[in-house]
Amino acid sequence: MFTGIVEEIGEVLDVRENADVVEFTVRGGTVSSDARHGDSIAVNGVCLTVIDPDGGAGGTFRVELVPETLKRSSLSAVVPGTRVNLERAVPVGGRLGGHIVQGHVDGVATVLSRTPGERTDEVRFSLAPELARYVVEKGSITVDGVSLTVAGVSSDTFSVALIPTTLSDTTLGFREPGDTVNLEVDVVAKYVERLTAGYRGATSAREEAVER
Repeated sequence: MFTGIVEEIGEVLDVRENADVVEFTVRGGTVSSDARHGDSIAVNGVCLTVIDPDGGAGGTFRVELVPETLKRSSLSAVVPGTRVNLERAVPVGGRLGGHIVQGHVDGVATVLSRTPGERTDEVRFSLAPELARYVVEKGSITVDGVSLTVAGVSSDTFSVALIPTTLSDTTLGFREPGDTVNLEVDVVAKYVERLTAGYRGATSAREEAVER
């Protein structure tokens, strides 16, 4: 589990295919400092497993991406030199600085616009219809691994306000219109929907019976 508080901006040094698996070598001095084989590190919001905590050079680690990950996230477009947000899994007893983030991408969005302020930016993203019901104003959403508060939402877009720290310490500081980002909606909303589905179905059936 993660919290959406990015620890550093890393860089993908190498991308290579091995059968149906793609391997990334990523440079990130902070997150690799105590990385061990099998640890989880979020790369642009995608939970990946470390297969080599030192991919041949100091401060690097290697991870594997299966076809499902490549199909569901923007990591399929990553090339050497791409900068990425990095976060280690939160330890038991650690601070939950953002919100509960699983590192399981729900969809890919596009940056539609950004409006710079004196020290902050407002950024608007596309929002797929199947995810719109989970996004609420003042709720939480994860964009490329960054825990953010939804400033506004419509049927097919949402916006966030980026504070100076987010602009300087994450890749959202240089995302431009047309760029794609990974989205993870609040998992609590998905569980509530799932758990109440039976009740809502029973209520609808009773209402139909009364109408008849």
